[in-house]
Amino acid sequence: MNGAPRRPTGVGHRLSQIAVALGCVLFVGGFAVGALLYQPYAVPTDSMHPSVAAGDRVLAQRIEGEQVRRGDVVVFREATWGDAPMIKRVVGLGGDTVACCDPDGLLLVNGEPVHEPYLDPRWSESPTAYEVRIPEGELFLLGDQRLASIDSRDQISEATAGSVPVQAVTARVEATLWPPGSVGLLPRPTGFADQPGGISATGPFLLLCWAVGAGLLLILAGALYGPLARRSSRSGHRGVPKPTGDAQ
Repeated sequence: MNGAPRRPTGVGHRLSQIAVALGCVLFVGGFAVGALLYQPYAVPTDSMHPSVAAGDRVLAQRIEGEQVRRGDVVVFREATWGDAPMIKRVVGLGGDTVACCDPDGLLLVNGEPVHEPYLDPRWSESPTAYEVRIPEGELFLLGDQRLASIDSRDQISEATAGSVPVQAVTARVEATLWPPGSVGLLPRPTGFADQPGGISATGPFLLLCWAVGAGLLLILAGALYGPLARRSSRSGHRGVPKPTGDAQ
């Protein structure tokens, strides 16, 4: 009789197959949905430091301009700003009045001071004072490095508020992917939460990460079941003594 261990069967084997199948769905599905909803970008300048810095790789959720809320860090393309995609923070929507600054150096939106803890105090003061009303259908954009950023303030003139059309926005930055020390979600812009419409909800990035991670664990667990079961079977087989014949 062949003493080789049998291939695993039974409930454990079926469960391992289900785990691998479910894991593949979660793993591949998470990446596929992520590719549809998100797009990576390289940050070209330090104008958004310290939220993101030049050379960082960020992940941005594809959105329509009408979905933008105050405080969002957005990717946009506007001919008057240059040919390449740019990344700035939305601080004013159509109909808002944006001004700089109150006695404490805080940005004023519709007369209300906005606390922005993600700013570096060394670079948070604007070099110029201004007050503009944003036309409907447009956005006022600032870099987080207020002392040096080139943004809507530089576009202000008698004919324009320095804003850009909402249609110029293609995505909302949600997380930093590189370098390793900066990996994580961007800070929530809670200082804008009391403004009309509130702030944007968190995107599905974390949920997709959990799906991919859970899928990988299920695939590994299901794949390991077979070798572990065979090893256990061999150990049990060696532990059973062979009969030595009838007693005399």
